[in-house]
Amino acid sequence: MEATSVAIIITLYFLVLFIIARLTGKKADTETFFTAGRQSPWYVVAFGMIGASLSGVTFISVPGWVGSSEFTYMAMVLGYLAGYIAIAFILLPLYYKLNLVSIYTYLEKRFGFYSYKTGAGFFLISRIIGASFRLFLVAGVLQLAVFDHWGVPFGVTVTVAIALIWVYTLKGGIKTVVWTDTLQTLFMLLAVSVTIIIIGNEMGWGLSEIVSNVDNSEYSKWFETDINESNFWLKNFIAGAFITLTMTGLDQDMMQKNLTCKSLKDAQKNMLWFSVVLIFVNLIFLSLGALLFIYSEQNGIPIPKDTDDLYPLLALNNLGSAAGILFMLGIIAAAYSSADSALTALTTSFCHDFLDIKQYPEKERKRIKLLTHIGMSTILLVVILVFNEIERDNVIKELFNAAGYTYGPLLGLFAYGLFIKKQLSKEYLVPVIAIIAPILTYLLVEYSPEIFDGYEIGFERLLINGFLTIIGLLLITDWSSEQNNIESEVRSDQL
Repeated sequence: MEATSVAIIITLYFLVLFIIARLTGKKADTETFFTAGRQSPWYVVAFGMIGASLSGVTFISVPGWVGSSEFTYMAMVLGYLAGYIAIAFILLPLYYKLNLVSIYTYLEKRFGFYSYKTGAGFFLISRIIGASFRLFLVAGVLQLAVFDHWGVPFGVTVTVAIALIWVYTLKGGIKTVVWTDTLQTLFMLLAVSVTIIIIGNEMGWGLSEIVSNVDNSEYSKWFETDINESNFWLKNFIAGAFITLTMTGLDQDMMQKNLTCKSLKDAQKNMLWFSVVLIFVNLIFLSLGALLFIYSEQNGIPIPKDTDDLYPLLALNNLGSAAGILFMLGIIAAAYSSADSALTALTTSFCHDFLDIKQYPEKERKRIKLLTHIGMSTILLVVILVFNEIERDNVIKELFNAAGYTYGPLLGLFAYGLFIKKQLSKEYLVPVIAIIAPILTYLLVEYSPEIFDGYEIGFERLLINGFLTIIGLLLITDWSSEQNNIESEVRSDQL
């Protein structure tokens, strides 16, 4: 596909986003940037959440993962459903009851200053890493499709990618993100669905034959039954549930959109409908992956060493111009539907959790928000450039591995806060515990085959990390105390 054609597609795409940003950013103040006035329709949030949850990582990396893991990712996807149900009926009532802008304010109300800053700090680390993974992926595709042809360095490509997000989210913030995510989800689902049809046509298959051939292929294995394998189905299911609880329910990025709904009931409807649809969407992505490998094998096309490159290489070089156009629209939509909300959430968390922006007049709030938005954009740029220098495995696998270490302390803090009715006697030690737990988890993962007779720890490292955090918190628990009045009130309302 011609680089100039791709550049035109990107330009037109962002013109549409800028129009949406202008419409949603009218009369926007800092409160609109952070909460969208809490007036978002639940069905709009639900549809947009699909794109934000999948991102460019899923768009490219899940199909590429099929070559080595077949459909075993579906066990994790089914675990997601359990996690979303828990979010809808445990976490959302808590957040709405306390009327939170930053969800980490809960930790301050429940424990105190150090827990609050630790939770917010680990979110910033987690989301910076996650957003960098996602933007790295789309920047790599843009480099391959456009900028390599023009001799533009990768650093410039990344800078342009981040600058575009910065511009259209600057004024409207989360209100703009809710509506742009809806458009971007539509483009992403259209791209993958039509690409499946195009591959089917190339191979002379109708829809029923596509389903039959994928189902009968070597890639259609859903569940790994060997307990010693890192992708054993039960481990993946449990890991999926807890990954959802942390990477969605305890993540300011994902929850900020949910908290823009008009009421708790609307937010719960959004969460439940979105979680069911997400199962079928992931199945479509895995089916695309199987078709990509089948198509390559039957046409003698070499599988790239980095299987994340398979989809872009075929779409841009082998499947015709329509597939190339749809791929570019899809990858840009998938990546930006996640990255724009991530940048907005990072700005929100830092402004509220570390700068206490609400204490300032509106004029000063705008200045603080602007500088923070610039600062977070710069941090993402630097991290992506560093990641580009590191040899990596399949990106979605790396993303979940990183999440196991950075989200574990958040899981432990929130789980303790919700289910253990005690206070901490030495709350100032919480940051120390939150650092030690991931280190111990890493050592267990590295040496698990030797310690556990061949058993390999996979994505369940998140659960182990959270458990170790809870153990640490129990060691500094004041067993003679009772939980504070705010927490008791919230729990009684939930029950």
